[in-house]
This record gives sequence, C-alpha cells and structure tokens, in this order.
Amino acid sequence: MEVKVLNTAGNETGRSVVLNETIFGVEPNDHAIYLDVKQFLAAQRQGTHKAKERGEIAGSTKKIKKQKGTGGARAGSIKSPLFRGGGRVFGPRPRNYDFKLNKKVKALARKSALTYKAQGSNIVVLEDFVLEAPKTKEIVAISNNLKINDKKLIFVLPEQNKNIYLSSRNLEGVSVVTASELTTYQIMNAGKVIFMESSVGKIEEQFKI
Repeated sequence: MEVKVLNTAGNETGRSVVLNETIFGVEPNDHAIYLDVKQFLAAQRQGTHKAKERGEIAGSTKKIKKQKGTGGARAGSIKSPLFRGGGRVFGPRPRNYDFKLNKKVKALARKSALTYKAQGSNIVVLEDFVLEAPKTKEIVAISNNLKINDKKLIFVLPEQNKNIYLSSRNLEGVSVVTASELTTYQIMNAGKVIFMESSVGKIEEQFKI
C-alpha cells in the first residue's frame, strides 16, 4: 500500500511511502488483538486492593455471650463476619493482574491493528519536523491543517522528542509514542495514527522485515 507523505501544512510533498504488506496488509486476527489489549489493560491495574479478614481485625477475643439460653444463635467472637466491624469473608488481596503473552501473538496483534487502520485509511504519514521549543499551538495547527482535529490522534516518532511530547501532553485525545513503544491498545484506541516519515522504517525494523 502506498501512502502520500504530507507536510505540516497538510499539503502533499510529492513523496510517498510504501507500507509493507507483511505488516500493514496481513489477515487480521481479532482474537490476538483481544488478548494483547486485555494484557495491556491488566498490566495497568495496581492490584493494591486489600480487605481485612477476621484474623486481621483488632478486637477482643472474649466470647461475647453465653453459648445457650439466649434465644439467638451462638456467637464466639466480635470479629465474626456476621457482625458490624467484623472481618470480611474472602475479601480482596493484593495481586498482580498481568499475564504472559507470547511474542508472536503480540506481534500478530500489532500487525492486525495496523492492517485495520490501513484498510480504513486511518494512517497518515507526515514528513519529519522539529520544534525549537514546546508549543502546544504548533501541534494544534498541524492537526487542523490535516483536518483530523476531531479525531483521537497518536503521533509515532522514530525516537524520543521532548519538545513534541511537551507540546502535545495538554491536548485531550492526542498522544505521542516512539515506534518501539507503540502498542496494540494505542493503535486501536486512536482514530488516526500519524507516522513520522522516518518512523515507518523503525516499525519495519521492529518486526525484522
């Protein structure tokens, strides 16, 4: 697939980039996408939830009433889950929600996500540009010029660029990542994926094409 390279003014540069069919033109695998997105979201969970069980409650161990003759059920501890302030039965404990996913499945998921974006014409290739200083209005102007300011955007850079990152972090629905950090979740969550011209080659290097 061939995509025309645009400049920051939204005009064609006369150049084009050929998107590798082994990355942007595979047979999409929805289940691989589901697994990769599920793992990504699971890894974001803190898992620090904790409730005290009856053995962890501070309280008297004295038998609260006599065993028989009260007309009610027997009770041996104020820390019983049946009483207010007692311990919780099978309460949540700290845990790690992350799980292992094979590299080949993750690679297939990313290829499938990129293929969906390519099929929907939601991939934009932008010529490389630099910002002399962090300026949010520069990123706003670029999205306006490309006529995609109403979409969720993700800029894919070949390498870290502090000024571009700082210029976009205050904008809702705009994120910046490097080609090596791009995840299936970010691709699927974005309305438009904007590749810097030199980052297309970095994506191919990542998949060892």
